[in-house]
Amino acid sequence: MEVTPTIDASAVRGRIAELEAEHHGLNGLIGKLAEIPGVNDFELQRLKKRKLKVKDTIILLKLQLEPDGHA
Repeated sequence: MEVTPTIDASAVRGRIAELEAEHHGLNGLIGKLAEIPGVNDFELQRLKKRKLKVKDTIILLKLQLEPDGHA
């Protein structure tokens, strides 16, 4: 018999909210930096990768909240 660990749904929802705010902030920052001529492409790519990582983490956390494992 497989035992699934219990999760604190309210803590997960709180973390999702934090990450969604970070994702939104990164999106705005990337948009502003992309408009600046001569911006450091390496920094822009780093921010885009961070934004993708945050989005992936949000998706994984949302999957934890689904009772059947499907989002």
